[in-house]
Amino acid sequence: MAGTRSWRLTPPPWRGTPRARTARFVAVSALAGCVVAAGAVGAAGPWDGGQRRAERERAAAGPAAGRDGAGRPVRPAAPPVLAALGGRATAPLPGRDGLAGALDGLLKDSALGAQTSAAVVDVATGQQLYGADQDTAYTPASTIKTATAAAALAALGPDHRIETTAVADGDTVVLVGGGDPTLTARPAGEGTPPAASLKELADATARGLKARGKGRVKVAYDTSRYSGPALHAIGPNENIAPVSALMVDEGRLDDSDHGPADRTTDPAGDAARKFAGMLRDAGVDVDGDPAAGRAGGTAERLASVSSPPLSALVERTLTNSDNDIAEALARQTALASGQPADFEGAARAVIARLEKLGLPLPGARIADGSGLDRADHVSAAFLAGLLARAADPERPELRPVLTGLPVAGFSGTLSGRYGPEAAGRGLVRAKTGTLTGVNTLSGTVVDADGRLLSFAFMTMDAPSGPTAQEALDRLATTVAGCGCR
Repeated sequence: MAGTRSWRLTPPPWRGTPRARTARFVAVSALAGCVVAAGAVGAAGPWDGGQRRAERERAAAGPAAGRDGAGRPVRPAAPPVLAALGGRATAPLPGRDGLAGALDGLLKDSALGAQTSAAVVDVATGQQLYGADQDTAYTPASTIKTATAAAALAALGPDHRIETTAVADGDTVVLVGGGDPTLTARPAGEGTPPAASLKELADATARGLKARGKGRVKVAYDTSRYSGPALHAIGPNENIAPVSALMVDEGRLDDSDHGPADRTTDPAGDAARKFAGMLRDAGVDVDGDPAAGRAGGTAERLASVSSPPLSALVERTLTNSDNDIAEALARQTALASGQPADFEGAARAVIARLEKLGLPLPGARIADGSGLDRADHVSAAFLAGLLARAADPERPELRPVLTGLPVAGFSGTLSGRYGPEAAGRGLVRAKTGTLTGVNTLSGTVVDADGRLLSFAFMTMDAPSGPTAQEALDRLATTVAGCGCR
């Protein structure tokens, strides 16, 4: 990743601010905005297609209105909620020696164990500014989700939606899964992430049947869009349901929408049974129990519902480290690439898309989309370079990879890290990765001079997960606070 590229980031709104005040402005504006928006970000989530809803609403609201000379209400420009992802391409670069002086000692912290790697990249140029064993491929755990997300966005675009369809095949209604794990059987409620509704699909299907004079049907379900084993290599697990082209609420057996939960062993069958019950509630008689099947070539489309846009699914995946959506993104990438929609086909498709993005892949291996598989291997240079590429103005479709990153101390998997007194609170945006003995952190910061940097820190065989995470957080905070020239 050494060298420079011709693309540049758009300067942020405070371009004219004197450099001597940049660090104070960035920190104060970011933290002040986070205090106001923290509750909204945590509750509402970032499901707004490339821009966090809480950030957008805060920006729209702005400070208290004043009056112009004619007595008309006016609002001054709103301050940023968080340090802008754009940073300042004109801000001075941190020096390699300065970064080494700041980070080398921290990487030797015994809390990280003996195997560590690190990379820091200047986002505006793609230049690697710091590296320590940065080209060695390590197990990334959930930080691999940034790669899955980038591949899906490159293959399908941020506006792509996953469709679930009901078709009439003679006297049978076939529920055809498209691969949307967020399809929901729950009633819409305030604060819940937007999702395609199984009830809306059932109600529309019932109307279509009645219009055709059909009041009694059988129900079948079609999962043929996906192939291969449904179970992840880790086996039945509370962190992921069997991967299916048809499921509702990620196969969760409670009312949660993220995090570990008991999962159904038959996601497609459960979804179809709920769909059949909803058809009955809508006045359609359903004979027997739903059965697995496939829609015939002459089946007639009755109704469909669509997932939120891919940009929102990516943000939800990264913020909550959602394994089910991550595996769905990998399979959608496979389908868009002409590969079988199974674990192996998805891995090939993701690698191919990453190669087209020009990312460093020596030693890389991708075994799944979620990072639950320890066979995944990528380097710190790859992870940091990927985030720099996601900020490339010539790749706007990749932007949700950045906007979906958790915010230190406030959202997603970083909400419980970086306490109230932590210097990096509200300044670090990063994807976490955690397996037993594996701890990783990859994200972005705006440094003390206003320069946007991406970073990746990886460690294996640390003696304690929590203390390793604290050490990783200190590394990210050090990059954020460093002018390092």
